Amino acid sequence: MSPIEVREFVEADWPQVWPIVREVVRAEDTFPYDPAMTSEQAHDIWVVPAPGVTAVAVDGDRIVGTAHVRANRAGRGSHVATASFMVAAHARGRGAGTALCRFALDWAQRHGYTGMQFNAVVETNHAALEIYRRLGFSIVGTVPGAFDHPELGRVGLHILYREL
Repeated sequence: MSPIEVREFVEADWPQVWPIVREVVRAEDTFPYDPAMTSEQAHDIWVVPAPGVTAVAVDGDRIVGTAHVRANRAGRGSHVATASFMVAAHARGRGAGTALCRFALDWAQRHGYTGMQFNAVVETNHAALEIYRRLGFSIVGTVPGAFDHPELGRVGLHILYREL
């Protein structure tokens, strides 16, 4: 097992990123994206343009996770970043999510953001919530019943924040 490295996404990565995005979206338990979306639709949603960044977590020569980071809002809210993360099921629990989140925090701080906000973390996504807690995020609110989980029905979406 190699150490997980995180680097910026290049277009040649998409053939390895798309199966991860497809797997996570089709599970329907953490992201509200359409599980029938095409590779092209997913690319348009996931790969963010500059000044944001898309990244990949790499184990050896295999991409095992991905993230994107950008301003949470335009204009007067553009000093706060947001990020999203996806890790392949076979690679979970090996540090890819933590490495991607650290990359996002470092990138945002280097680019002058003063905080990072996650707008919609499914309250049943315990692994992600534990990573975020360890990295200094706090739950600042919960929207009850805002996510329709495929097994649990309507569950809450947490809003998390951390100053940079």
